[in-house]
Amino acid sequence: MSNTIAAISTAQGEGGIGVIRISGESAIKIADKIFKNINNKKLTDMKGYTAAFGKVTFGGEEIDEAVALVFRAPHSYTGENVVELSCHGGVYVTARVLRAALDSGARPAEPGEFTKRAFLNGKMDLTEAEAVADIISARSKSAARAALCVKDGALRAKLDDIKNDLLNLASHLSAWADYPEEDIAEVTDDMIFDACDKAISSLSHLLNTYDSGQAVKEGIDTVIAGRPNVGKSTLMNLLSGSERSIVTNIPGTTRDVVEDTVLVGDVILRLSDTAGLRSTNDEVEKIGVEKARKRLEQCGLLLAVLDNSRELNDEDFSLLKEAKNVPTIVIINKTDLVGKLDTDKIADYCDNIIKVSAASGEGKEEIISAVRKIAGTDKLNPSEGILSNERQRTAVVNALRSVTEAKESLKNGMTYDAVTVSLEEAISAVLELTGERVSEEIVDRVFHNFCVGK
Repeated sequence: MSNTIAAISTAQGEGGIGVIRISGESAIKIADKIFKNINNKKLTDMKGYTAAFGKVTFGGEEIDEAVALVFRAPHSYTGENVVELSCHGGVYVTARVLRAALDSGARPAEPGEFTKRAFLNGKMDLTEAEAVADIISARSKSAARAALCVKDGALRAKLDDIKNDLLNLASHLSAWADYPEEDIAEVTDDMIFDACDKAISSLSHLLNTYDSGQAVKEGIDTVIAGRPNVGKSTLMNLLSGSERSIVTNIPGTTRDVVEDTVLVGDVILRLSDTAGLRSTNDEVEKIGVEKARKRLEQCGLLLAVLDNSRELNDEDFSLLKEAKNVPTIVIINKTDLVGKLDTDKIADYCDNIIKVSAASGEGKEEIISAVRKIAGTDKLNPSEGILSNERQRTAVVNALRSVTEAKESLKNGMTYDAVTVSLEEAISAVLELTGERVSEEIVDRVFHNFCVGK
C-alpha cells in the first residue's frame, strides 16, 4: 500500500485507446516525469477530476500523444492519488508507456491490486469488489445487471440489515446480563425468536438465489441426448444460431461430443450435442455413445429429444429413466410429421414436456421458458442483490446455521449466554462475507483471480 503501482488497464491488443493506470501517493509526481502537458502546466498543479493533453516522453524520446486524467485522494477508484494516461491502443505503445512509468518509480501492479486497494481504503466492501470481476466477465445482460446491482450495494444493504439486527440483539443480551442494576429493557424469549426468525428468513432467501445466480453468471452444463436421427443436431443448431453440428438423414452422424456455449433467454447453457444412444458394432460410434452416457451422468440439465414420428423404443425409455436423476426437459421433435408417439407414457417420467419442430424453429420460445423455469431465473430479480460465488455462499450457510443454533438453544432451555455465542458466530460469518472481519489469506485469494490492471 505504501508503493505506487502501475499497469495497463485496457485489454492488450490493437485498439483506439490504451489506458495505463498509476495509483499511489507518488502517482501524480511519477506521471509528471513522463507526461509533458501541451501548455507546460504540471499535473501536480492540477485539481482532481481534470484532464490535460500532451505527450509521453522518456529518456528524451517521444513515445506517444496522450490524455492524462488526474484523480486526487480520496476521490478516486482506489482512494489514492491516481493518474490515467490514455494513449493510442496497441501492444507496443502501451507497453512503452508502462515501462516509462515503472522506470520513473512505480512498481508493477499485482492482479486485482487496484480494486484491492479500493477495498482496503474503504471505497467498497468485499462483495462489491467481487462484483467488479463479475461485471468484466459477464456474458449476458442479466449477468451484467446482477453484478452491477451488487457493485452498487444491493447485496451489502441486505447484509447490513441482517448484521445490524443480530448486533442489536447480541448487544442487548450482553448488556442485560452484565448490568442487571441498570435500567435496561428485559430480554424476552419472544424477542429472540422474532429476531432469529427474521434473520433466518433473510439468509434463506439469499441462499435460494445462489443456484439461479450461477445459472445466469456461469451457465449450466447441458446435454442434448436421444437415439440417432431424432433431431439432436438440428436442435443444437437452433439453440446456438449456427451450423455447429452436421445434420443428415444418416443415423450415427454425430460420433463425438459437439460443444457450444449459448444464451437461452437469460440463462447460459454449455451445450453438448452427443452421439445417438443405441447399441452398435461400429467401434468409432461405440466410443461416441460411451462418451454420451458419461456426459449424462455429469450434466446439470438434460434435453431429452424424442421423435414424434416414431414410437417409443427401449433406447427412449432408457433415456427417460435418466430424466429422473437430473433436471430434464423432454423435447418431442418433428411435430411437423405425423405423430406416432404416446405422450401419456412420457408424463410418467418427466413433467417438462415440449413439442417442437427444430427444423423450422417452432417451439424455441417454449424451450426458453422451460429453461428459465428449471434454472429459477423466471423468479430471480437481480436488482435485489444475489450471491455470486462459493465464498459468499459458504459465509451465508455458516451464518444461517449459527442463527438456527441460537434459536434451537433457546428452545432447549439453554442460557442466554449460549444463545449469544451462536449469535456472535453468525455476526462473524456476515462480517467475513462483507470483508469487515476477514483474513488476509481470503482477501488475497479473492483478488488473485482478477486481471492485472483492475
